[in-house]
Amino acid sequence: MTAAADTARGAEVWTHEALGLSAVVDPAGAVGLTSPGRPWETLVPLVEVVLTGHGRVWSGERFIDTTVGSRMVLRDQETFEEGPWRRTVIRLADPQTGLLAEVGLSTVAGAGFVRSQVRLVNEGDAPLHVESVSTLTLGGIVDGAGGLDGLRVHWADNDWLAECRWQQTPFRDQVVTLNRAAHGHEGRGCFERYSQGSWSTGRHLPLAALTDGGEGEVWLWQIESSAGWRYETGEREGAAYLALFGPDDAHHQWRRTLDPGGEFTSVPGVLVHTGSGGLDAAFGELTAYRRHIRRAHPDHRALPVIYNDYMNTLMGDPTTDKLLPLIEAAGAAGAEVFVIDAGWYDDDAQGWWDAVGAWEASSSRFPGGIQRVLDAIRERGMTPGLWLEPEVVGVRSPLADTLPPEAFFRRNGVRVAEHGRYHLDLRHPAARAHLDDVVDRIVGDWGVGYLKLDYNVNIGPGTENGTESPGAGLLGHHRAHLDWLAGLLDRHPGLVLENCGSGGLRMDYAQLAVAQLQSTSDQQDPWRYPPIAAAAATAVAPEQAAVWAYPQPHFSPDEIVFTMVTALLGRVHLSGFLDRMDDTRAALVRSGIEVYKRIRPEISGALPFWPLGLPSWEDDWPAHGLRTDSATYLAVWRRVPEGHAGSGGAGSRALPIPHLRGSRQCPAVLYPTDSGATATWDAATGQLTVSLPRPDTAVLVRLGA
Repeated sequence: MTAAADTARGAEVWTHEALGLSAVVDPAGAVGLTSPGRPWETLVPLVEVVLTGHGRVWSGERFIDTTVGSRMVLRDQETFEEGPWRRTVIRLADPQTGLLAEVGLSTVAGAGFVRSQVRLVNEGDAPLHVESVSTLTLGGIVDGAGGLDGLRVHWADNDWLAECRWQQTPFRDQVVTLNRAAHGHEGRGCFERYSQGSWSTGRHLPLAALTDGGEGEVWLWQIESSAGWRYETGEREGAAYLALFGPDDAHHQWRRTLDPGGEFTSVPGVLVHTGSGGLDAAFGELTAYRRHIRRAHPDHRALPVIYNDYMNTLMGDPTTDKLLPLIEAAGAAGAEVFVIDAGWYDDDAQGWWDAVGAWEASSSRFPGGIQRVLDAIRERGMTPGLWLEPEVVGVRSPLADTLPPEAFFRRNGVRVAEHGRYHLDLRHPAARAHLDDVVDRIVGDWGVGYLKLDYNVNIGPGTENGTESPGAGLLGHHRAHLDWLAGLLDRHPGLVLENCGSGGLRMDYAQLAVAQLQSTSDQQDPWRYPPIAAAAATAVAPEQAAVWAYPQPHFSPDEIVFTMVTALLGRVHLSGFLDRMDDTRAALVRSGIEVYKRIRPEISGALPFWPLGLPSWEDDWPAHGLRTDSATYLAVWRRVPEGHAGSGGAGSRALPIPHLRGSRQCPAVLYPTDSGATATWDAATGQLTVSLPRPDTAVLVRLGA
């Protein structure tokens, strides 16, 4: 970063050499963020704000070209050093309304990313009604030839059981050429993605990219919000622009009134820019950024093996008799945490789903008390864990009547119910006190060291507390929820929190800056899990990506290896009836865990890459890797598509590994060691050829340096 400098267009009030960006002010005082040398006309105002009564100067689907944004002029700037971070605040003011915008741009020396957040302050003498505010804007993006025809847009669709499905298309397929000169105006549309309701990743991941279509420039971005987000990209004067937003009125029913002196701070967003290396390099920068912003915790380096009794095993029906043999088998397999998942509180003849909230252990499921089971876990050298869904109260729960009405989400004066649950508003002291009592009992009194925090309802646009909009209520609860999680870790520093939202439906870095792990999916089909696991590192740092491995006693050895490999480059979430396995199958599980324990010290500092590109849902050969300074690891699967007879195609696949091209390597098949899988290296082409002689098999390979 450098200080302000004079340019032909005015002054650079902020520059980031590693990122290749400058914030430039024109002679009239307007400021925009762009790459050096881009024409001023391609820029977007540094802040775009829609105020009721002010709107936009060019109406359409875009949330740029706002009236207030076009009037904002530079007031001043200052830079702060905050540990490894350097933060520059650029202040802009609207002379007509008195609205002040403070744009905070934060980065780390040498890093290829910048984090942005905007604080609005009403310095005028009349209320201002905010309908949207940008977190980050950028103009002047072009392809290598200086136009737009070579740009591609990449985004990830998300769904229950089908997370992290990356798509790509030419930019011009989404933003068509309109002949700007003939019309005198830009188009009214854009390419956009946004969240809906309280599942932040129920439809899409809050990140995407523009690339030059090859291994060159990449612009990659991420928005950090569990309470509404949106991004858009489109064309402006022959270049592409980008705008990131938190919740807004049109998509999330979010509005915020700022009385004189009132203020609001947007959700954070981050922009990564790399000049070479393609998406792999950009996701490496994003992974480094994620490690910078999250709360420090020993779990990020210890990476204990977790056994969870739910997936394809007890499925929410735990009892003492069912758990004790699983505990013994999990300990023998090498697990270090044992989580009792849903159902441990179920004492209701009508079922537990719509009766939860008190979180007391069931006396019928645990006749001798749940402590007997928790003690058995500890006796086998494992940390006990429990499943909890803290933000909901079942409609039949006594707590639905004992907590005050204001402690719940309400709209139009009516308590919101969804799938048999009410939703707590953690801004209310009674709601927070209730959950503090629950967790302090479970962790402090029972000695539980791991909590899987689930979230199984999409509660819609939010809650109306007084005159606030539903979206403002959801954002208020979301921020209170993050504060509550931080408070738990302040009181219980060793506690590990897993963030789960029916699998990966609330998989965002607002949550993951606080929680230690992220559930990647509820996918129960081991054949369909590899593309999710292979793409998980686009959404989550590898050491935070909880991936199921659920070997079963009826699985063939190949099937056991297949599901084990799926988890070995993330966080192993072991499940399955290990207690019923024969010696051969149990040994395969143990050997997989032993391999994981050998390589896990490297995972927490490794960067992800995808030798065959980001995986598609139906790929026959999904693959992903992790690279460190001393080693490269690759997980490779060979899948036979459903309905295809025979061998499923060729039994080998060449995987380009450019960062090792020209080096001498002796690839080692780490797991399994006796399946007939082989790996050979061609230094001249930088290709690893993996042979899997049978369909529906998988392998983990290591290369040095």
